[in-house]
Order: sequence, then structure tokens, then C-alpha cells
Amino acid sequence: QVQLVESGGGLVQAGGSLRLSCAVSARTFSRNAMGWFRQAPGKEREVVGAISGSGFATYYADSVKGRFTISRDNVKNTVFLQMNSLKPEDTAVYYCAARRDTWYGTRVSEYDSWGQGTQVTVSS
Repeated sequence: QVQLVESGGGLVQAGGSLRLSCAVSARTFSRNAMGWFRQAPGKEREVVGAISGSGFATYYADSVKGRFTISRDNVKNTVFLQMNSLKPEDTAVYYCAARRDTWYGTRVSEYDSWGQGTQVTVSS
């Protein structure tokens, strides 16, 4: 059973930055593609970014391209989401997710394990 624990959320002013971390307990972490998702009140959960098991391939939602960067450390079993130039519309609960596949997916249904989420609030 893969367990995921997110950290790094908080309150930040528009234009600021935050770095989210997700510690993953997996025996072969490099075999798990990882994704970051977010869910705002009253909205569906959506993908923000995803990364392959090797870390060489990444995906970003159009809304965050050029502002967010996903990365991973396969020695420390951790995935990161660096968020720059934050906007009020980025306010949401952010979740990391693990997939039992080395290639990433972009849909909620493609991921097998989820963290508990971390709140990100961007004030205007």
C-alpha cells in the first residue's frame, strides 16, 4: 500500500511562491508516475501537473504552464510542485497521487493512491 503525505501549503499573496512536497512510501518509487491535482470549492478535481517515473517526461495544465514546475527525487521518494506567480484562482486543496505505471496520466481515475491534501490560499 502506497502512502503519500503532502506538505508546504499555506497562505500567500498574489504573485508569491510556494513549494509543495509529497513524501511517498513505495518500495519502487521510480516505477510510479506521480501527479499533482487540485480541487477548489464546488469544482471537480483537476490535474495540475504530472511526471513520469524516471522524471524525464512532464505534463502541465494550460492554466499553470510557465508558472508551476513538477519534479521528483527518486532517492528520497519525494515529488515536488514549485508554484510561482500565484494567482487567486490557484486557491484550492492540492493533492498528490501515485500511479502504478511509469507513464503519467492526466485523469483522476488513472491514479491509485492519494494523499490527504494540503490547502493553498492565494490572496489578492
